[in-house]
Amino acid sequence: MGLSSLGIFHTIIGVLAIIAGVIGFIKHGKIALHTPTGKIYFYGTLITSLTALGLSSVSGLNPGHGLALIIVLLIAGSYYLHTKKQGYNRHRLFENFFLSFSFFLSLIPTVNETLTRVPVGHPVAKGPTDPLIAQTLGIILVLFVMGSIYQFIKQRKVNAAAKQRALSA
Repeated sequence: MGLSSLGIFHTIIGVLAIIAGVIGFIKHGKIALHTPTGKIYFYGTLITSLTALGLSSVSGLNPGHGLALIIVLLIAGSYYLHTKKQGYNRHRLFENFFLSFSFFLSLIPTVNETLTRVPVGHPVAKGPTDPLIAQTLGIILVLFVMGSIYQFIKQRKVNAAAKQRALSA
């Protein structure tokens, strides 16, 4: 596979972050920053995105670097909303969306790198333009949209219930 030490570190941390994100989606229907899996996702994604800036098969800035910076901005925005804008309100909608969108964006290079490297010696995809990569990302996009709608509906119900409890008290 020809990975540098930084590449190996980046890959291990990135895989842990993705696993934590998946566990968060399964357990909570979202990546919840107050949970252990949410914290692992946040810090793992931050480290993975920052180390991606030191990885490149071409010199100079490339779209992968831009993607990494967008992911950092999304998780930083979600962290800000989580810590500074407490309560069940519209900020939770944005926090959930930012984290889910960062997860989706993280899967773009993950799918590409995985399908063009595995199995070693005979990868399933020939390159970034392989139709299998486009199909896989298309399925992930549909899941992202469906999951975002689900999270929006669920969070609106939680927000409404919290507001109702506050009015009753």
